[in-house]
Amino acid sequence: MPIVILGGGIISSATAYYLSETQSPADIHIVESSSELFSSASGYAAGFLAKDWFVPSVAPLGELSFDLHEKLAAENGGTEKWGYMKGTALSLDTPVRRRGGSRGDRWLGTGTSRAEAAAGLSESGTAGAPAWLTVQPGVEVEKISDVDTAQVDPLRLCKFLMDTAISRGVQLHQPAKATSLLSDETGTATGVKILDTTSDTESTIPCTHLIICAGAWTPQVFANLFPSAQVSIPISPLAGYSLVLRSPRHTPEHEQRVYGGRSHAIFASNPFSCDFSLEIFSRHGGEIYVAGLNDPDMPLPARADESRSLMDPEELERYKEVAVQLMGRLTGEGAGSEIRNTDDLEVLREGLCFRPVAGRGIPILCPVEDDVLGGRIRFGRGGGLFVASGHGPWGISLSLGTGRVVADMVEGLLPRADVSGLGL
Repeated sequence: MPIVILGGGIISSATAYYLSETQSPADIHIVESSSELFSSASGYAAGFLAKDWFVPSVAPLGELSFDLHEKLAAENGGTEKWGYMKGTALSLDTPVRRRGGSRGDRWLGTGTSRAEAAAGLSESGTAGAPAWLTVQPGVEVEKISDVDTAQVDPLRLCKFLMDTAISRGVQLHQPAKATSLLSDETGTATGVKILDTTSDTESTIPCTHLIICAGAWTPQVFANLFPSAQVSIPISPLAGYSLVLRSPRHTPEHEQRVYGGRSHAIFASNPFSCDFSLEIFSRHGGEIYVAGLNDPDMPLPARADESRSLMDPEELERYKEVAVQLMGRLTGEGAGSEIRNTDDLEVLREGLCFRPVAGRGIPILCPVEDDVLGGRIRFGRGGGLFVASGHGPWGISLSLGTGRVVADMVEGLLPRADVSGLGL
């Protein structure tokens, strides 16, 4: 069963990981166009995991994926290898009522918080806020969840999945891009022609099953291979900045001694009257990840590894100022003194990545029927075309479930989660 996976991010890595457990790994090929693996959302995302923050059509996938994250970590030393930690989620400033995820991902472009997708909250007050977070007078802290959320370092998780798949025999073609499909005399797909963009040489990979999971680049990949298709992939890119910080008030020792090895996810709605909502995540090893500043108008670069050249220093500086107000060292606490925060945070990494956001606010995870491909080529009963993309900010959380379901589909099995509502 020759299988070609277009895209080298976390969805691709998870799919190859599960397929290589049962299929011949030498028949599984990953094609990635960037010279650097995981140089977009897969490597620069927060790594926040949730079990039940999803709309009904996504809920079964969310539950499956959360359980698979826990199982994978337990079986492979995930805490040390990719920073898997159970956690507590808090909302800062804005009360969050039980919405059951009814907003989907529409909050992404409006500057509001994904905490609105949470399944519920429990208590209010500042007692649950971590010591490294500054809670200003009058600001309300609400606990959203301390049961079914967790945290990973997505880059390290991606590397584990990809390295494991390759060690089994899966073949990675990078940097390379698919240029066309080949077929036999009946029009049935038999292979994919790829271009090695370093050597400018072409080669052909046998293919009866094609999986497109190229993140924000999925629509272009699909359109290039199927120019006569009667459908398009309704996914748009959303650029988002991020920072990885260290604080002297949150060290690996604090992480274990004070918080018992648990992470914190903080959702601050429009802090200090800025026009975006901050998301802050403590990660294994004393790191703190900050995100929330999005740019829906930034054009998608040709390749993921070109994203860094698009970063706006002024936007990053505005980002840092808000981070300092929420996490910097508190000074002037004496009587009559003005309370303010000073910058003693260490910036470890600045990031910009593009997340694939589907038009309906839910992922696209489905086979694509031959009759919508324009008639030039088909896959027939012996093969298939599959699309897995559009996860928005939930790509890491839903990654393992998506990879497992795609593997089931390719193998002709009943998917382990009901994804019937995630089709084109």
